[in-house]
Amino acid sequence: MARLAQTHGLTDVQQEILATVRDFVDKEIIPVATELEHRDEYPQQIVDGLKELGVFGLMIPEEYGGLGESLLTYALCVEEIARGWMSVSGIINTHFIVAYMLKQHGTREQKEYFLPRMAAGETRGAFSMSEPGLGSDVSAITSKAVKDGDEYVLNGQKMWLTNGGTSTLVAVLVRSDEGHPEGTAPHKSMTTFLVEKEPGFGEVRPGLTIPGKIDKMGYKGVDTTELVMDGLRIPADRVLGGVTGRGFYQMMDGVEVGRVNVAARGCGVAQRAFELGVQYAQQRHTFGKPIAQHQAIQFKLAEMATKVEAAHAMMVNAARKKDSGERNDLEAGMAKYLASEYCKEVVEDAFRIHGGYGFSKEYEIERLYREAPMLLIGEGTAEIQKMIIGRRLLEEYRFQG
Repeated sequence: MARLAQTHGLTDVQQEILATVRDFVDKEIIPVATELEHRDEYPQQIVDGLKELGVFGLMIPEEYGGLGESLLTYALCVEEIARGWMSVSGIINTHFIVAYMLKQHGTREQKEYFLPRMAAGETRGAFSMSEPGLGSDVSAITSKAVKDGDEYVLNGQKMWLTNGGTSTLVAVLVRSDEGHPEGTAPHKSMTTFLVEKEPGFGEVRPGLTIPGKIDKMGYKGVDTTELVMDGLRIPADRVLGGVTGRGFYQMMDGVEVGRVNVAARGCGVAQRAFELGVQYAQQRHTFGKPIAQHQAIQFKLAEMATKVEAAHAMMVNAARKKDSGERNDLEAGMAKYLASEYCKEVVEDAFRIHGGYGFSKEYEIERLYREAPMLLIGEGTAEIQKMIIGRRLLEEYRFQG
């Protein structure tokens, strides 16, 4: 029998890339992931290995030193990496979103300066939209940039910054009222700034502080932080695209492909949970036979496998739609919503199959059980996805009465 979640129509190059990444995951990530996660230790050796494989430059054009691959190739690689350890896929995702935003919206000078360094993994990207009091309401951003000669002065506090400590480049979304009259819609008066910094915690450049890691239930290893700007001075040539007022659209474009990425992570975690569940069900005996021979467990495995297949299919469809140049917010929203919800359910079913042992930290499913909930809120909650899906459906099926 073939593995679940196979993708048809891949080129030889795509298949070779995926086989290489899958081999790396099986040999270098899965054997150490649980131990590193329990210690909340940054997986430096794994990250270095992925750099050597070229994963950090997977979608960066060849002219800038990358591999020039598609979103589909990248998403399938993320699926494999998340199958090994979701935190590692998070380290790559934020880097990828910033590189994508630069590729799509950066000036020629910005692309030439940043993208070769990002392709090599020398410059590591992170992006920052959220703030302590706004949740999913991006229009309520209060962090602000004020023009001062040839520079902008940034002030404010950002929240939930993945790779906040280890990154050296952060794309930060703030309000910038300069050039936008009072009463301008909030999403038309936001700007994305490219902020370079030193890795680490504390004051990482004058006016910019990364206070420290946020202690989380799961999604450990990767550093999640706040970001505090207090008189942070940024040159005008570090406005993404060179023009203010376009930041909201630039960020939403990045988040749209990020949702495909989160869907891919959900698929990867769900696949691993299924693998663990179906393996344990054949090893564990009750009432004189493996529990896999009990109809109740077979029903559970059937449901889990069907959800893995369905989520993978929707994720692939969303990635291919984006690669074709078409609008894919509907497909990306559906894929992210379904994959994250199904991931939670598949992980819980695998946890139930393990019985009491699933509650033990000696078993990998315990880690997955704590990691899956992050996907329900990352890159937009289920409720936000439903709003996006609902609005797009009403556009497509407008009643002509």
